[in-house]
Amino acid sequence: MSMISDRLKTGIINENPIFVQVIGMCPTLAVTSSAVNGAGMGLASTAVLIGSNVVISLLRKVIPKEIRIPAFIVIIATFVTILQFLLQGYAPALNDQLGIFIPLIVVNCLILGRAEAYASKNNVFSSIFDAIGMGLGFTLSLTVLGGIREIFGNGTLFDGSALALRVMPASYDPALIMVLAPGAFITLGILMAILNQRTINKRKKSKQ
Repeated sequence: MSMISDRLKTGIINENPIFVQVIGMCPTLAVTSSAVNGAGMGLASTAVLIGSNVVISLLRKVIPKEIRIPAFIVIIATFVTILQFLLQGYAPALNDQLGIFIPLIVVNCLILGRAEAYASKNNVFSSIFDAIGMGLGFTLSLTVLGGIREIFGNGTLFDGSALALRVMPASYDPALIMVLAPGAFITLGILMAILNQRTINKRKKSKQ
């Protein structure tokens, strides 16, 4: 149980892909114009991450070191292709919203990085929870980022889903910049500044 909680805490807090490691910035900035898009991309990446971690961990002693990166990419690409077919068949609206960023999961630094840094060196059980932890950290970060941008840019939250909420009053004048590219940079920068300041304050208190 300590291993499970450690891997989950590592992925969600200690080594959060977005706010700590600052990887996967392309989909982070491009698709988080709404909470639904952020959650969709995060869950899609998590599914690929879990599948690829399992297969790579199973084959870690079989894949030659000289071709491990190309082999990892082929495995990841296989899961991305399966995922894209499933989205096209069962969630076409989400597939259209995420567009080119679904196939680009293949080259997401988070997926390949966990394959190289963890799955290729550890057993299947540990690799699964490493993937779940990192995937949850990625998904929560994208959802929060998308939610904030959607609230200020559209006045809603989870618009287009069964959980749709009207957060701002009808008289609210949306800040359209928040759902455009500059809004992504502004929101991400503010969130990272807040989290970094909180970390600095904790370190100062621990030294006192």
